[in-house]
Amino acid sequence: MAENTQAQPLADTPLTTTAIMAPIVGWIIPGGGHFMQQKWIRGALLSISIIAMFSLGLGMEGKIYSPNTGDILDMLGFVGDIGAGGLYILARMLDWGRGAIHLATADYGTKFIIVSGLLNVISAVDAYHIAIGKKQ
Repeated sequence: MAENTQAQPLADTPLTTTAIMAPIVGWIIPGGGHFMQQKWIRGALLSISIIAMFSLGLGMEGKIYSPNTGDILDMLGFVGDIGAGGLYILARMLDWGRGAIHLATADYGTKFIIVSGLLNVISAVDAYHIAIGKKQ
């Protein structure tokens, strides 16, 4: 007979301190959720990718969105940007990415910044799945 190898539902998984802290640390520090679970290579690859994309976006004079601008596209850009966690907070504190977009490269830079935030959110979710044992 075939053995049932389906994954456990999330309700059956125990909620540990690591399961709570990994996505939070992973959101604040890109790759941090993986580092705290000793997934060094995956954490390093994610960290380098997210920081490089964010930095390249700023280097191309990309825009960092502010909250509550009222325009729906700006709000969606803000959601993508805030996903970068600590990088977004640092950029806002140091007043980076405030210039108006005058060049096509700046528009690409803005997209790099947004995508780095979205990748960081995916990374934090991945760290959570590792912490609960759903993934290795």
